[in-house]
Amino acid sequence: MAAIVMFDGECNFCDSSVQFIIKRDTRGYFKFAALQSDAGVKLKEKYGISNHIDSFILIEDEKVYKFSDGALRVCRNLSGLWRYLYIFILVPKPIRNSVYKFIAKNRYRWFGKKESCMIPSPEVRSRFL
Repeated sequence: MAAIVMFDGECNFCDSSVQFIIKRDTRGYFKFAALQSDAGVKLKEKYGISNHIDSFILIEDEKVYKFSDGALRVCRNLSGLWRYLYIFILVPKPIRNSVYKFIAKNRYRWFGKKESCMIPSPEVRSRFL
């Protein structure tokens, strides 16, 4: 079963992160859903995900991973040297999540915001829910 990456569809940084994952997910392991999409809303309801979480969520093996846990679990499944970033799981979670939340809090200011979610190319459209 594929894992699902939920992301802020209005965030330029998040959009770039999804494109980054797609290029390095050679097995097609990840599916994607914008938090603002109908599929994203249904997934949040199904898994009891708070509407206050507005950045990155990974659903893998019916479990929800938020913040740095989700990001590092994605890295673990990418091709190339990116999978070795999973070693940072050894850093205490409060430290990892503090860094993650600092970036998430400033992502619109640093990278900008879109008026609407991206439209995937025909080649990857089937990977979006």
